[in-house]
Amino acid sequence: MAEELEARQVPPHIMAAMQERMKMAQRMAKVKHKIVVMSGKGGVGKTSVAVNLAVSLAEGATVGIVDADVTGPDVPKIMGVEHLPVEAGPDGLKPVVGPRGVKVMSMAQVLADRDTAVVWRGPLKIKALKQMLMDTQWGELDYLVVDLPPGTSDEPLSIAQELPDADGAVVVTTPQEVALLDVRKSIAFAQAVHLPILGIVENMSGMVCPHCGKTVDVFRRGGGEEAARQLGLPFLGRLPFDPRIVLGGDAGKPFVLEIPDSEAAKAFRAVAAEVKRRCEAPRASARPIR
Repeated sequence: MAEELEARQVPPHIMAAMQERMKMAQRMAKVKHKIVVMSGKGGVGKTSVAVNLAVSLAEGATVGIVDADVTGPDVPKIMGVEHLPVEAGPDGLKPVVGPRGVKVMSMAQVLADRDTAVVWRGPLKIKALKQMLMDTQWGELDYLVVDLPPGTSDEPLSIAQELPDADGAVVVTTPQEVALLDVRKSIAFAQAVHLPILGIVENMSGMVCPHCGKTVDVFRRGGGEEAARQLGLPFLGRLPFDPRIVLGGDAGKPFVLEIPDSEAAKAFRAVAAEVKRRCEAPRASARPIR
């Protein structure tokens, strides 16, 4: 096909763009299910949800995770692979391997130092993101989880364009009103780019006291479920806050493996099972906001 285009004297920049598209399509054709984890704002535990989703799905499946937050990559830290560098091979970059064999690709592993700031404008960030998808030796995957940065700007838009066949997005929120306002923006963004919504996750939904065992509603409770009801979207579940989640993340140990008997881990396994079920069901569709 490239030879035919050259014979027709297609301009070089158009030729390069078409070849890039073909390479991306060939690489992503080996991935059965593509899941985007997004949030309207930062600080809602989106990366923790993305990492633990990937690890949960990896029980009996092959999984990869892309850290699409180019300027603030945290996935390698939580996965415990932050000191493992990405190596180049004959067929592209070799992702590092984390818990349960999850393949990890992140900007954090190509920087000279973890304190190095990535001071890039949009085009450079988009180029790096495309390379993480297109130039990585993912091989055959059952699931590819993409952890997006907060908001609805360059990176989310690029992912939506590069993965038009994505199964859908998992939208993470906390129960308080200010977070729910941004959820609606995320849903509107997904509609605009024709990205289906797999469902909403309410994170930090109450905290189980380690002393008395009672649940304290730190950020209210039920806001995410109510938003899902109002928007006509699936509600994937509530995840209680557990201080050990923070400790596990700092130690590079996903909490579904580190504290498997906790209420948070049990709730998360239920969320992961529902995401898996929806991926394997007929393709979801983004629904309009009422």
